[in-house]
Parts: sequence; C-alpha cells; structure tokens
Amino acid sequence: MGNPRVPPGQIQTTKWPVLHYGDVPTVDTAKWTFTVGGLVERPFSLSYEAFLALPRKRVVCDIHCVTTWSRLDNTFEGVPVQALLERAGLKPAARYCLVVAEQGFTTNLPLADLNRPDNLIALHWAGEDLTPEHGWPARLLVPHLYFWKSAKWVRGFELSHARRSVDRRALRRPRPDAARDQQVSERQQEARSRELGVWSQGA
Repeated sequence: MGNPRVPPGQIQTTKWPVLHYGDVPTVDTAKWTFTVGGLVERPFSLSYEAFLALPRKRVVCDIHCVTTWSRLDNTFEGVPVQALLERAGLKPAARYCLVVAEQGFTTNLPLADLNRPDNLIALHWAGEDLTPEHGWPARLLVPHLYFWKSAKWVRGFELSHARRSVDRRALRRPRPDAARDQQVSERQQEARSRELGVWSQGA
C-alpha cells in the first residue's frame, strides 16, 4: 500500500530535482526589489535588505511536481504571503494574482489559492539559503498546489479582478535538458493537477 501523502502516479524521492525553464538568472541583490501592486490600497516596493528584515515563518510541507516526483517533510522559512497582502491592503475587486519573477516569467493564481497561511516567499530550505537553482534569493511557496505554481526567483504580485495573460517571454523554446513541466501550456498543467487532486477547484 502506498503512502497516503503521495498522490496517485507520483514517485517519492529524497532528492530535490532541479527543474526550471531557461538559464538560472544572475541576481544582483543591491538592485532586487519585491513589489506588490494592482488592485491594492497601498502599493509598495521593498529592497532586498528591507525584505530580509520582515518577520518570518517556518512551514513544513510536502512538495509534488507534475513531472511525477514528490518530496516529503520539507522545511521552508520565509515571509508569509498573507503579511504582504495585508500590508498592501487588498481591494474588494481583487480575485487573481499575476506572480512576477525574473526573466519575464509570470504565472497566475486565484487569490483564494494565494491568500493562505502556509504560503511564503521562501528564503531558506532545510535551514540554509535557497540555492540559485532552487530560486535564490526568493521563491514563492504554495504547498497545497503542484510545485510549478511555486515560482522561482519571484519579484512581486500584481492583483487583478480577472485572470491575466501569461507573459509570452516565458514561453520561448527551452534547452533540450529543460524541465518537462515547462514544455506544456499553463492550462495543460492545471488540467494535470486537477486530475491528481491537488489543484484547487477555484483555479
């Protein structure tokens, strides 16, 4: 009998596979900012130093990838997403968030999936800084969804009333060794997630 924490069709691993689209960006933390805008009362932008000074939270969670691997009992530490949304002050019309990351990458999340207590802008994993390959200096953590929604190298949120178009710069042809979960469209990946029972029905 399989582990009930591992969704059907997934393979449990003790490794953390490196899966991403394109090259690992070179990030200059002196110029790095995290910005929250769109349908919020108090838009803001924080420097890396100011972001590191924010209160942090530790979350222990399982992570599941649509490329069929699962890794259990991961410890992440970072800034709670809910604290950032509270700082910005969500307007009543806000229903979706466009998550913005390095190299023009974007991904959509319903606000109901983003505004949850275990979601972080993660800075550490297993007590250490994230490595560049896994999203340093900061990555989104949305542990209740498949891990492709936990965008690496995250730079901000743009709140809106409707789902936004994905930036086509994020859809250029990958290298031959790029992750398989970047070789299909966003909607195809959502369909895969729904089939395996982790994707929120509100997506």
